[in-house]
Amino acid sequence: MRATVRDVANRARVSPKTVSNVVNGTVPVSPETRQRVEQAIADLDYVPNFSARGLRNGRSGVIALALPVLDTAYSSELAHFVVQAAKARGLSVQIEETHGEAEGERQLLSRARAQLVDGLILNPTRLETSAVQPEVQLPPVVLIGEVDQPIADHVWVDNIAASRELVELLLRHGHRRVAVLGRLDSESARLRLIGYREALNGAGLTEDPELVIEAEWNARGSASALSRWLESHRPPEAIFCLTDSMAIGALNTLWTVGLRVPDDVSVVGYDDISEAAYLVPPLTTVNFDKREFAETALGLLVDRMADPGAPTRSVTVPHRIVERASVCDRRPGD
Repeated sequence: MRATVRDVANRARVSPKTVSNVVNGTVPVSPETRQRVEQAIADLDYVPNFSARGLRNGRSGVIALALPVLDTAYSSELAHFVVQAAKARGLSVQIEETHGEAEGERQLLSRARAQLVDGLILNPTRLETSAVQPEVQLPPVVLIGEVDQPIADHVWVDNIAASRELVELLLRHGHRRVAVLGRLDSESARLRLIGYREALNGAGLTEDPELVIEAEWNARGSASALSRWLESHRPPEAIFCLTDSMAIGALNTLWTVGLRVPDDVSVVGYDDISEAAYLVPPLTTVNFDKREFAETALGLLVDRMADPGAPTRSVTVPHRIVERASVCDRRPGD
């Protein structure tokens, strides 16, 4: 027999009204209570009333997009394109922030299993801490970004190749002391550092650990970290910032301490956010089509919702290096 609201309430040890509040999202519910209700919904395979009425063939018409942070230009731009792509398919988007923590991911997976959302686009930061693991029963889910879990569909940019090509550009322009600025405890950083090292090795150079500067994934954090580092180190010839937001912070710090970009220090970033072309100087960076990225992720998710048992797919979105005025030539004679 089909589970009822009362069955869910009994299992979660709450009132039927609380179950309704969780399902409809009209009244705030504590995270602990919400988690118990959503787990009971999943355990009992309860179908909320709006689905039972046949809306969207038993679907809510809502998907979730979960990003590690929402306060960066990259996240804003990507969310914009995901919402546009979803709207074209008649879907609404619920946007969530996980801070890269497994608990937030688990709650979203539970919500999708409970059919509170039809599917999930998720951006984990580390494979080992992600809630998407082989032993987990997955709802329709697509992973975006650098974490590749073969049990789920995946869309990404080849971070190793992109970073290698970006650093090779700096090396071709005669830079040898190339620093890296970024947070190092994520899969993105791990892959981008591999590309950085491959470029150095290809030029017969070895990595100098002193030139790897750890910072938070935002302009404020990178500005502060670079400022502290410059207090005890001579400036590098170039800085590879692991995101454009970090590059914005680096540009501010270099200006503050009287170093000119690119005359004294070249700076490059990653993501080609819309502001990158309008910085002073305009930023050299890694570009990929975020609209194509979002469309690809939505397409995979819609296919997965239609056929949960189909083989998983991984799609690599092309990238290119956009060279702007934040890099100068240091070759002898130039």
